[in-house]
Amino acid sequence: MASTDRRSRRSFGLTALFLGFFGAGWLSWAQAAPPLGTWLSVLAWVSLATAAAGAVIGFRSPGGQDQVDGRRYGIIVGVEFAACGLGAVALGATGQSEFIPVWICLVVGVHFFPLAPALHDPLLVPLGVAMCAVAVAGLVVALASSVNASVVVGTGAGLLLAGYAVMALGKAVARP
Repeated sequence: MASTDRRSRRSFGLTALFLGFFGAGWLSWAQAAPPLGTWLSVLAWVSLATAAAGAVIGFRSPGGQDQVDGRRYGIIVGVEFAACGLGAVALGATGQSEFIPVWICLVVGVHFFPLAPALHDPLLVPLGVAMCAVAVAGLVVALASSVNASVVVGTGAGLLLAGYAVMALGKAVARP
C-alpha cells in the first residue's frame, strides 16, 4: 500500500530537529530528582543527536511551507509560549512552582491539536493526547506521593518527543 503522506524530507527533518531538541530538554528537566539520571542523560544525548541529524537534513533539503500554514504555525507557537509563561509565573507567584512542568506539558500537548492540520501531520493529535495524559499523570503522582512532578512529566514528555523525533528522522532518511 502506497503512503499518502505528502510531507517533504525537509518537513520530517525539521520535525526531528524541533522535537528532538525539546525531547532532550524534557529529559534533562526530569533529572531534577534523579532516580534514573544516567539513563535520562543518555536518552537526552540521543535526542540531541536526532535533532542535529534532523537539522542537517531539514536545512539541506528543498521545500518549504506555504505562507498561510507558516502564519498559523507562528500564531499557535506564540500562543503556546505566552500560555506557558503566564502559567509558570502564576504558579511561581502562588508558591506552586513544582507544578510548572505539569502546566507546560499540558500546554504543549494541547498545542499539538491545532498544529496537526497546520503542519499536515495527523499523528500530532495522538502525540498531543499522550502529552496531556503525561501532564495529568505527573499531577496525580506529585499530589499522591513524594515524587516530584518534574520526574514524571520530564521523563514521559521527553520519551514521547524523542521517540517522535526518531520516527520523523527515519521518515526523512527514507524520503528520496
